[in-house]
Amino acid sequence: MADPSSYRPRPGEIPDSPGVYRFRDEHRRVIYVGKAKSLRQRLANYFQDLANLHPRTRSMVTTAASVEWTVVSTEVEALQLEYSWIKEYDPRFNVKYRDDKSYPYLAVTMNEEFPRVQVMRGHKKKGVRYFGPYAHAWAIRDTVDLLLRVFPVRTCSAGVFKNAERTGRPCLLGYIGKCSAPCVGRISPEDHYELAEEFCDFMAGRTGTYLRRLEKQMAEASDEMEYERAARLRDDVGALKKAMEKNAVVLADATDADLIAVAEDELEAAVQIFHVRGGRVRGQRGWVTDKVEEITTGALVEHALQQLYGEETGDSVPKEVLVPALPDPVEPVQEWLTVRRGANVSLRIPQRGDKKALMETVQRNAQQALVLHKTKRASDLTTRSRALEEIADALDLDSAPLRIECYDISHLQGDDVVASMVVFEDGLQRKNEYRRFQIKGFAGQDDVRSMHEVITRRFRRYLAEKEKSGEWAGAEDAPVNGTPSGVPLPGEDDGLIGGPKDDDGRPRKFAYPPQLVVVDGGRPQVAAARRALDELGIDDIAVCGLAKRLEEVWVPGEEDPVVLPRSSEGLYLLQRVRDEAHRFAITYQRAKRAKRLRSGPLDEVPGLGETRKQALIKHFGSVKRLRAATIEQIQEVPGIGRKTAETIAVALARSAPAAPAVNTATGEIIDEEEPDTTGGSSGESVSAGLPDDRRGQET
Repeated sequence: MADPSSYRPRPGEIPDSPGVYRFRDEHRRVIYVGKAKSLRQRLANYFQDLANLHPRTRSMVTTAASVEWTVVSTEVEALQLEYSWIKEYDPRFNVKYRDDKSYPYLAVTMNEEFPRVQVMRGHKKKGVRYFGPYAHAWAIRDTVDLLLRVFPVRTCSAGVFKNAERTGRPCLLGYIGKCSAPCVGRISPEDHYELAEEFCDFMAGRTGTYLRRLEKQMAEASDEMEYERAARLRDDVGALKKAMEKNAVVLADATDADLIAVAEDELEAAVQIFHVRGGRVRGQRGWVTDKVEEITTGALVEHALQQLYGEETGDSVPKEVLVPALPDPVEPVQEWLTVRRGANVSLRIPQRGDKKALMETVQRNAQQALVLHKTKRASDLTTRSRALEEIADALDLDSAPLRIECYDISHLQGDDVVASMVVFEDGLQRKNEYRRFQIKGFAGQDDVRSMHEVITRRFRRYLAEKEKSGEWAGAEDAPVNGTPSGVPLPGEDDGLIGGPKDDDGRPRKFAYPPQLVVVDGGRPQVAAARRALDELGIDDIAVCGLAKRLEEVWVPGEEDPVVLPRSSEGLYLLQRVRDEAHRFAITYQRAKRAKRLRSGPLDEVPGLGETRKQALIKHFGSVKRLRAATIEQIQEVPGIGRKTAETIAVALARSAPAAPAVNTATGEIIDEEEPDTTGGSSGESVSAGLPDDRRGQET
């Protein structure tokens, strides 16, 4: 625990101007980001008697080891910089949104020749019209299914669309009238685009004009005794009205607004948002927030606004934002929203009428969300805590292992040997800290040796990070198998796939040690992991292994395994960790194997990309015909110059088979002329030569 007075800035150092400040811990990790109208006054509040501070603030300042700040011109700039740094550093003491799932939107790809209606998540794309967000994807599909009867816009993927173009047959929706089938030319691109625009207009709330037009057409068809057409129009009107009922009118004046409500207690807060467009509720979302800092309702609202509109522009920011409490001060936030929208935005508390009534509904939703979350989390926290305590008791650890790392080796009969490292903190996955390794220190199948190499490489990086930060000065004195720690193992640098390196407080690859290392295997793998740690001089990290056969827990130096009850939460957590490491390793191994099997002689040509490889195969039909072509014939392919053609000819000549392929059963010479779209040589199948017992077996 640090004493805040040890890093308190000297009097007069802190400027009396707007800015953003960062607290860092002893490892230079950013643990808190804040903004202030006056840095001097705001930071002075942290360096007072600890007894006067809120418990969470006291925990933050005693965890920190330094503070730094950046001066900006205005409070709006401070707001923007604070948002950027919170997204970048993910500080542990800032407000965190526990439920950060991506909400689904109904999207219409107006940037395509034939716009497509689909469900989309994640970042928004230019030229795509979005409606929502929705709480569930099925809610979007129900609405779309109703509207496709009236607006038969394309919904198929690019692959299905191209296949229908090639065969001349539309998909099922084209046959039942829920797609206008532009893939087979039933509708022109212009008419289909106009149909998509009508779909967007209806979703945007401009429904009255279209309904009245359909009803008028229905009446005209009835007067002209075209009863079948009148019946179809009647059903269309019914479908549209049913779709409209899903979004009831809540504000009579066709308001575009977002309503934000907050329900909170001392530890957590639930944020609920209703998106109202054209007077109708078009979407809903919510988060649960950990109150890891002392924070007011207005500050929670400000964080919610940053989360909602930090990456939005234009009409995605509504004209009106209704909140339960205003940020203090409110002017910078309102100005920031106006900049994001490009027009004035009203940020206020509703006082009366329909808007206040709707805000009360949003507030009830927030309260229910908080109650539901606390009910679920109480059970979840209890289970995780019990699991960690059982593991600590079974392995005789001093404390519960809050950070667990698990390692697994995967290969196919000794080929494409890879390893995985997965991380669980407080019983939960930390996927951004997962790592993958390629085993390059030796060739062949040796799980024990592979495990030793991976553990060595991981913790050598950890010691290097400690040495870099000045926490430990003995890394250079700890050789491994005669190799100084500064010298990487073969393939260490190019074999590791992880996050970017950074010396400025951002998450680093191997900066944090676990309390427990779990390996997928029995006594030999556990012994190899323990030996690797001992060779590095690391003796404060526990090691165990989980053997698949009987789910036994092995510990170093013990003749017999530790047997946890089958109903044990600790065993269940270890199984989850082990299975996740196995999944992560085998996914990587399969990807490497697939890439190797898809490789062909054209892959050996330097500078030849995928586009030109496909052009060559399309032009000649197969690698065999390409190999027989002259340099002048190769030059006929668009994008291939003489120098590239010569390089291709040389590469193909080197990779030419020594003898023709022969069917060993019949003695027939195989002359394969099928087109090859993978870049591999025709008739030179890699997998065909594998014995049956090698196919599909993965470790």
